[in-house]
Amino acid sequence: MATATLTPPSPTLHLPKQRIDANEALRLFQTADLFTLGLMAERVKAEFHDATAPYTFVIDRNINYTNICNVDCGFCAFYRHEGDDDAYVMPYDDIKAKIQELVDINGTQVLLQGGVHPTLPLEYYTDLLSKLRADFPTITLHAFSPTEISFMAEMSGKPLKEVLELLIAAGMDSLPGAGGEILHDEIRRRVSPKKVDTEDWLGVMEEAHGLGLRTSSTMMFGMMEKDWHIIDHLFRIRDLQDKTGGFASFIPWSFQKPNTKLANIPRPAATGMEYLRVSAIARIVLDNVPNIGASWITQGLKLGQTALTMGANDMGGIMMEENVVTQAGIHPTTKSIEEMCSVIHDLGRDAAQRNTNYDIIKTFSKPALS
Repeated sequence: MATATLTPPSPTLHLPKQRIDANEALRLFQTADLFTLGLMAERVKAEFHDATAPYTFVIDRNINYTNICNVDCGFCAFYRHEGDDDAYVMPYDDIKAKIQELVDINGTQVLLQGGVHPTLPLEYYTDLLSKLRADFPTITLHAFSPTEISFMAEMSGKPLKEVLELLIAAGMDSLPGAGGEILHDEIRRRVSPKKVDTEDWLGVMEEAHGLGLRTSSTMMFGMMEKDWHIIDHLFRIRDLQDKTGGFASFIPWSFQKPNTKLANIPRPAATGMEYLRVSAIARIVLDNVPNIGASWITQGLKLGQTALTMGANDMGGIMMEENVVTQAGIHPTTKSIEEMCSVIHDLGRDAAQRNTNYDIIKTFSKPALS
């Protein structure tokens, strides 16, 4: 069996002299005005990114290789069951054509995710990665959520570490943080009882970090959680990051209710102010995670722009394609490089295309003042 050749991330990170604890984080989150939270978040951001650093984005494409899923999350409008009229497993040639379109516009990252398909064998995933790696040797394959990988291990009967080694050997470059939602089992049992629990999600991430994979981390809020669940989620991420150093980024976004089983929950949809508070407190708490992403896809481009002034430093993807939130009635449109740069330049900062590792590929300087 081929083994991973990646170098594990170093857990040695630059940390502020005095770290915020969970009680203080909750107090700030509940009582501090938004302006104060934003200022505090900007100070933590300055530990990683100086005032002249560009705000970044990646040219990527979301490819959902299947919408067949047996997890039945209450917040998801995307999944289908085998036998449904619109259920699919995407043919390889279709996936290949989509990635070629990405290559043609100088894109660098494919986010490859599906549902938790109940019958696809592990060999499907390794073969898919191997073919993509052969056809697109320079594209970053940012592939499969912890839930998908946990199910691959269950289906194959192989240990989690071995499954990850096989995926890495086949061509997987990094692991997305999807399926985090709220990392507290009280909430997970109510909204996604068939999904991996908190410890399993974190366990996949820890194993991946140990094999040299850098991963993202996420939060979807605005369902049934309380404020303290949000803070607890952040400290779960911070604690694992102290141990492994493997999280490259954290991206929060709000639950999109339409067309989901949870559409009628009494809690109103999260507001833009709530989103900015969550993004800011995430930057304050996660003093060991270098990048905070602004989720313009769910929050809108202007709110994403505002998040850049309150602790976030990255606008995420140009996003050639998005299917999951679209099924929930949100219709983000693909942004051109010019549109993304304009939003960043309006803040008086340079814009830069990055890769999945947050290395700068190309800088787009802000226009000179006339």
